Amino acid sequence: MCGIVGYVGSNSSLEVLLGGLRRLEYRGYDSAGVAVIGEDGTLSTRKRAGKLAVLADDLEARPMADGQTGIGHTRWATHGGPTDGNAHPHLSADGRIALIHNGIIENFAVLKQELHDDGFTFDSETDTEVAAKMLGREYEVGDGLPNALARVVSRLEGAFTLLALHQDEPGVVVGARRNSPLVIGLGEGENFLGSDVAAFVEHTHRAVAIGQDQIVVITPDDVAVTDFDGNPVEVEEFEVSWDASAAEKGGWSSFMAKEISEEPEAVANTVLGRVDDGQVVLRELADVDDMLKDIDRIVVIGCGTAAYSGMLGKYAIEKWARVPVEVELSHEFRYREPVLNARTLVISISQSGETMDTLMAVKYAIANGARTLSICNTQGATIARESDAVVYTHAGPEVAVASTKAFVAQITALYLFGLHLARVRGTLDPTVAALQLAELQGIPAKIAKVLKNGAEITQLAKWMSDSRAVLFLGRHVGYPVALEGALKLKELAYIHAEGFAAGELKHGPIALIEPGQPVFVVVPSPRDPNSLHAKVVSNIQEIRARGARILAIAEEGDVAVLPFADEVIRIPLAAPLFEPLLTVIPLQLFAMELATAKGLDVDQPRNLAKSVTVE
Repeated sequence: MCGIVGYVGSNSSLEVLLGGLRRLEYRGYDSAGVAVIGEDGTLSTRKRAGKLAVLADDLEARPMADGQTGIGHTRWATHGGPTDGNAHPHLSADGRIALIHNGIIENFAVLKQELHDDGFTFDSETDTEVAAKMLGREYEVGDGLPNALARVVSRLEGAFTLLALHQDEPGVVVGARRNSPLVIGLGEGENFLGSDVAAFVEHTHRAVAIGQDQIVVITPDDVAVTDFDGNPVEVEEFEVSWDASAAEKGGWSSFMAKEISEEPEAVANTVLGRVDDGQVVLRELADVDDMLKDIDRIVVIGCGTAAYSGMLGKYAIEKWARVPVEVELSHEFRYREPVLNARTLVISISQSGETMDTLMAVKYAIANGARTLSICNTQGATIARESDAVVYTHAGPEVAVASTKAFVAQITALYLFGLHLARVRGTLDPTVAALQLAELQGIPAKIAKVLKNGAEITQLAKWMSDSRAVLFLGRHVGYPVALEGALKLKELAYIHAEGFAAGELKHGPIALIEPGQPVFVVVPSPRDPNSLHAKVVSNIQEIRARGARILAIAEEGDVAVLPFADEVIRIPLAAPLFEPLLTVIPLQLFAMELATAKGLDVDQPRNLAKSVTVE
């Protein structure tokens, strides 16, 4: 869950490192540090607890020697608290090697004891320092840094990306990865390493993703990739489709505010290029269409927000393609030994494509004979490369830790897949499919309309900034929206929040209702003949009678909620399956604005990181 960047070239390494770390800080912001081989050939390091700005201020107050070879790190603490001493980089015993690390070394305690027995001492509580000391010991063999790193990683267990440099080898940075992301940036007379492309997109759009159990060596003019046994590996270059400005605030108060404003484009861009003659055609699935005809069961896996998008995908896929769909949390999936076979399709959802719980679940599915498809927002990500097929979302970079635009893009991709699957299997009349597609294509303009009414939500959030608990209710597709609304409030405002299926109220949760309790209710459209609108209005009456304060999200023209709701937030008319793409927007705005009213950092909530690359 850490951000890492490496650089060799002719430019100022500190400038490159700090710029890359700034764009990677969403991956961890407990501490930050850099290591640079200066022009005089001396290795220097600087690291500080706290956000990157603390390190930047320290470097401005006490400049360190700059050079053309360096590595940098932003940390999300695992082993050892966020202190200067536990921050990365960590050094070899002789101080000539600096190493940074993303992930968890599971057998570090055994290795640390071995080093203790050999007389090594430690300055931190981290597992990372163990790897640094081991690398220093292996370097003494005398066959160079890449070979020394190969011997070290062969003994490590767990998930890790390691980057290292040695004072005696300026112009060289080495890296290794297992179950944790690492990407190469290819420049002219310079090369880069990063935990994702944001580390170097300011300098180059040419990138290569490092595969599992591989080692990379970069110099200013060369890149070499081998497996852990030293065998050369063929790599495939890809082009990054966005530029550095997409990862900047651009005048917005926060990245989250900017990213919510970009949700119309996130939906539109995910649909773009995937429509042919009024039908959805996912050309990236052409090689697996025959397989899709034969599947008899789908399991959707994800964590947090991704799992909730999967719940919405379930409604659409089952309705249109008539295939049974289950939705499971990735971290629970493989531990119950699920029944899988070649006719089971496992769809994984991950914004980063590196979520460790989901990656391990995908690997379990593959090992047990299932077919796999990923929904991912990041080019070259591990989960996408491990899967049989991938449907990329096109939300652009999402920097705020709590997901917003990636969520609506995931729903869009799942709906596109549902329509594609229905076409391939012949389960949906083409006229009906065209109508559903037209609804989806109209969603961006409707989201933009919801966003224009954000002022009332801002005022509502200010009024409720002292709330201690908020409940969220929904039925059918409103239920996952209620869960997501509650999650956003927990993540951003640190308020106790729970989402419920409204029908569950009388089975227990109604005991939580007391006078003044705020309850958001996602109200379905009354226009649908199969609507649960009347039942949800009855739920509202039940909790209103017990003193709850009702905050209803209802479509334009719904007057039935007016006698019972304290506040009504309106959304444009939409077909039932597409309402979640609209009803979730006010809940995202509310969570952001309430956190802002409380003076909290909405982009970097406490204890969280964007890309969870450890189990």
